Amino acid sequence: MPMMEMRPGCERCDRDLPPDSTGARVCSFECTWCADCAEGPLRGQCPNCGGDLVRRPTRKGAALERHPATTTRTYNPRLTSTDGV
Repeated sequence: MPMMEMRPGCERCDRDLPPDSTGARVCSFECTWCADCAEGPLRGQCPNCGGDLVRRPTRKGAALERHPATTTRTYNPRLTSTDGV
C-alpha cells in the first residue's frame, strides 16, 4: 500500500514541514502548504488543482522509521506572486 509522501516543505514559501508538523496542509494530490499560506493567501484552496486544503496527518515513531517521509522538496516561488488565487 503506498504511503503519503509527507513532503518536507511548503510549496509557496518553502517553510520546513517535518512529518510530525501539525502546521501542514494538503490537498488530495498531496500538494503541501504551511498553515499560514493555506489559511491566508490561498484561502483554503490548492492553486494547483483547486482542491480543498486540509490538515495533513502526522507520522511519528516506528511508523516514520518504517515509512520515512520524502526529502524531495516541491517549491514554486512563482506562487508567492499569486496571492489572488
